[in-house]
Amino acid sequence: MAKHNPYDDLPQAEPFTVTSADVVDGGTLAANQTSGYFEVPGGKDLSPQLAWSGAPEGTKSYCVTVLDPDAPTGSGFWHWAVANLPATADELPEGAGGSPDGMGPADSDASLPEGAVELRNDGGYAGFVGAAPPQGHGPHRYIVTVHAVDVDRLDVGPDTPPALLGFQLFFHTLGRAQLTGYFEIP
Repeated sequence: MAKHNPYDDLPQAEPFTVTSADVVDGGTLAANQTSGYFEVPGGKDLSPQLAWSGAPEGTKSYCVTVLDPDAPTGSGFWHWAVANLPATADELPEGAGGSPDGMGPADSDASLPEGAVELRNDGGYAGFVGAAPPQGHGPHRYIVTVHAVDVDRLDVGPDTPPALLGFQLFFHTLGRAQLTGYFEIP
């Protein structure tokens, strides 16, 4: 039975393109995108490099999310949520999210465009936390999504839960571009 993609339940959004030097769609995540914070050997908690193009007309800002819908929580696990990226943005470098050393709670958003805000991930801090599924739980999907948004700014801050961002995106997403990486700890 195919695993469900929770984004399939959202209103239709025009597709556009996202690419990454770090996440191969359908491939295994590299150590840089796994979690040293949660003690995955070799994990670095570096947000992936992303580039996007072809967003729908009327796009006024972007949001980027990384969700593991396979986490044993009943609601998935949010690894990263960035809101209010300006419409002029079309890429983020590896490590744009989270702490400059890529290990644990964020203490700088210096790699993000001005005005962008990182929300608190389900690890408890604003920034990116890498993959760390429970050992022996099988492969987890890490759905990287760039959302094209119809407003300049959504009403969110660093302490906003990503689920609330998701609710706002339900009403404001014009387009969606996705990559899915996989990771497991045997």
